[in-house]
Amino acid sequence: MVAPVERSSPEAREAGAGSPSWPALAGKVTRTLPGVALLFVIGYGGKKAEALLKAYGQAHHVALPNVEYVLWAILIGLVIGNLFAGSRAYDVFRPGIRTYEFFLKVGIALLGVRFLLADVFKLGGLSLALVVLEFAVAGSLMVLLGRAFGLGPKLTALLAVGSSICGVSAIIATQGAIDADDEEASYAIGAILALGAIGLFLFPAIGHALGMSDHAFGLWVGLAIDNTAEVTAAGNLYSEEAGKWAVLAKTARNATIGFVVLGVALHFARRAGKALAGPRARFVWEKFPKFVLGFLALSALGSAGVFAPGQIASLANLSRWAFLLTFAGVGLQTNFTELRRQGLKPLIVGALGEVAIAGVTLGMVLAADAWFRLG
Repeated sequence: MVAPVERSSPEAREAGAGSPSWPALAGKVTRTLPGVALLFVIGYGGKKAEALLKAYGQAHHVALPNVEYVLWAILIGLVIGNLFAGSRAYDVFRPGIRTYEFFLKVGIALLGVRFLLADVFKLGGLSLALVVLEFAVAGSLMVLLGRAFGLGPKLTALLAVGSSICGVSAIIATQGAIDADDEEASYAIGAILALGAIGLFLFPAIGHALGMSDHAFGLWVGLAIDNTAEVTAAGNLYSEEAGKWAVLAKTARNATIGFVVLGVALHFARRAGKALAGPRARFVWEKFPKFVLGFLALSALGSAGVFAPGQIASLANLSRWAFLLTFAGVGLQTNFTELRRQGLKPLIVGALGEVAIAGVTLGMVLAADAWFRLG
């Protein structure tokens, strides 16, 4: 039983209004534990599956494909999620499963320790030019396709922002900014997740078929795939080096989210004859992905020589463990039954747009590689 709270002044009550009590915080943590444990078990299972397959091939002198822990974690999560998501017992895991986005952000922030600023500057000018081109192409294509298929303006905007910036995060941020319905956001998120899951498997195959370098492939993935989790997974499926460049390119896209969402909000506010409430700088800060700042801070500290080689290795290993939980969550959250219920039009628009975006960005990256030798 919670002890009764003593009466206090209105000022004191107001000061503490936003602070959760320790019992409430403990209850929230307790509710997430089963799901986090499931993420860990699946992620660790993916790591063990990779090691066991590799050991079996070496022991029996059999040439087996190198199926990395990333793919194993996603596949195990897909099987478990789609088999058991409809059961009531599964509900106890949902709060913890949803923390996979938190582990994604932690993983990317920690990954910054492996990015020297020299690498960022090396990619900088070219990546920024390609990000601008990708944004223009992706946004314009989705708007044209949305209008052609008769989608509502808000759903079209959600698909355009999701495909041009950072998938689900951008859709959620834009939904709140333009007062879109939950159903519209659900359609857009479903389309983005379904296409991201498909791209996760197709992109590495295409990259190997074309003989793309790690740098070129990572840059393409960072430009063409929308959700940060799938970008990270697809890059690491190709190679760890490709995963590094994929995250770097995707980070450049993510950093524009606050400004783009602000622009979309102003557009819809003008259409409705309303003014945007609150300072614009605060709006941008609220929508800006804070894990990008963590990534940049650790990158700067690493470049300044603050960390010893052993510390860098430890932080990089922590990043991989965070990604293990992330990839397990990606698999668990991809529910094919729910995606089928959302209808075909948003999926068709999303599919046509994503295929076109993938083709255009592939051409851009191949041309850049031919001209500038990405390596």
